[in-house]
Amino acid sequence: MSFCVLIPARLASTRLPRKVLLEVGGLPMIEQVRRRAVESGASRVVVAADHPEIVACIEAHGGEALLTSPDHVCGTERLAEAARLLDLPADTVIVNLQGDEPGMPPALLQATAKLLLENAALKMATAAVPIHHWGELADPHAVKLICNDQGHARYFSRAPIPWYRQYFPMQSQDPLPDGGHWWRHIGLYAYRHQFLQDYARWPTSPLEQIESLEQMRALERGVQIAVYCSAEVPLAGVDTLADLERVRCLFP
Repeated sequence: MSFCVLIPARLASTRLPRKVLLEVGGLPMIEQVRRRAVESGASRVVVAADHPEIVACIEAHGGEALLTSPDHVCGTERLAEAARLLDLPADTVIVNLQGDEPGMPPALLQATAKLLLENAALKMATAAVPIHHWGELADPHAVKLICNDQGHARYFSRAPIPWYRQYFPMQSQDPLPDGGHWWRHIGLYAYRHQFLQDYARWPTSPLEQIESLEQMRALERGVQIAVYCSAEVPLAGVDTLADLERVRCLFP
């Protein structure tokens, strides 16, 4: 099973400046992320950075990194440039691992890539985990998705979907009713290289702007997005100082 992992990394993060270079478990966070990618069994792992300081950091730890434009509007567009610079074959399966996800299970990267490796007709895949309580379902920072019976995404939203008319809304920690299908999207993607280039050429779509979710650009174009539904819930990414402290406690 052959796939590569590209990791978009931006230095000027808004809520936590320079977060990818902050220390986690004795290493810069971006290096911890790169090591999770290596542990996935990927044939190649490359950090796609927007600043020379990130490139220098990765190379100092023996990894591979390249400099991309600072003007990309999303990580997927950054990876499209990186894949061109690396001259990857058109059918290469590329996993997009965010640079602020040091707790991402390597097995989840492999499982998401496998959806494309085992079905040549698919162009894009992602991952999801179950939601069990109303508080998470109602949280706009937790992206929800609905799948069809073939395991392909039908819609992503920051709103609580599907809406169970008989029971909602509920109290924050109330368990959700039995028989529902509530899933939280994990911001992990796999694409074929040629599709990645197509995506980068498409204009931002209306629902992408409304929901502020880059995957909607593909969904609105009719692209089938396969979803790997995992029982293992990965550690949340780092957006704030509180997130950083929580993650640091899990890395001795």
